[in-house]
Amino acid sequence: MPVIPASAENIARAALVLREGGLVAFPTETVYGLGADATNGMAVAHIFEAKGRPHFNPLIVHTAEIEDALRLGLFGAAATQLAAAFWPGPLTLIVQKAADSPIADLTTAGLATVALRVPFHSVARDIIRQAGRPIAAPSANRSGHVSASTAAHVAADFGDRVGLVIDGGPTEHGIESTVLDVTGTEPLLLRPGAVTAEEIAALIGVQPRAHAGDSDRPVSPGQLASHYAPRAAVRLEARDVRSGEALLAFGATIPACDGLCLNLSSSGDLREAAANLFAALRELDRVDALGIAVMPIPNTGLGVAINDRLRRAAAPRS
Repeated sequence: MPVIPASAENIARAALVLREGGLVAFPTETVYGLGADATNGMAVAHIFEAKGRPHFNPLIVHTAEIEDALRLGLFGAAATQLAAAFWPGPLTLIVQKAADSPIADLTTAGLATVALRVPFHSVARDIIRQAGRPIAAPSANRSGHVSASTAAHVAADFGDRVGLVIDGGPTEHGIESTVLDVTGTEPLLLRPGAVTAEEIAALIGVQPRAHAGDSDRPVSPGQLASHYAPRAAVRLEARDVRSGEALLAFGATIPACDGLCLNLSSSGDLREAAANLFAALRELDRVDALGIAVMPIPNTGLGVAINDRLRRAAAPRS
């Protein structure tokens, strides 16, 4: 699997691979995505095969322009307002599919809804624009494993199962998009992410209700109970480090640690912590530790999204 820089020539090459039904991993402002033509069921099936992803878990559809996304779904007043404010950017909106939607059923897991996003990252938008079709792109990692925030993370997970990896450097946010269901009478926050609930409420005047959904039949990406999981057991809210554990720290004051110790943000900056989260989990996953102790992280702002990912990493494996 070639990992190639995000040059104009390679972006055109990536677009051609997508048009021909292949898989391309590319950077967004959140994490790296594993992309395929969202209108081509066979191409989308390759995503599930490469990731080992359950077929009932729907995928996010990415477009290069807001106007393209608006044609794929039915946008009410709140959805339209949110799209105008946060797109391009790290917000995914779940809306009803348009009657003439070309999106393959496998992309939406057979649901009447579609998850849509317009990424901000210029490389992602250029690839999608040149491909000339909407692109289904979950995070570029094995299903249930830690999301990829660098091209090297993608290569480590997939080997030769992906046609191309476009290297655009480390991602900006390092944590996935916020997923908001706007199909009902009240907005439902299905996955916290880089756009906070407070920012959404300030715009539309309604606080989105947190809604974990049914992890056995998720209606959006990121709802499986056990997800983002390293091999070692994860222990949350840790105030100390036990024998054989590595430490995922946060803040200036940390407990003594005999093994590997990584600090998400020594200054206590939640944005820095979010950007470092998946890379740190992957680094800790490489050491032969009996477990990973995770220090408490404030459950406010981006801390809500960070803690959501950590709880899923710590969930019992099925």
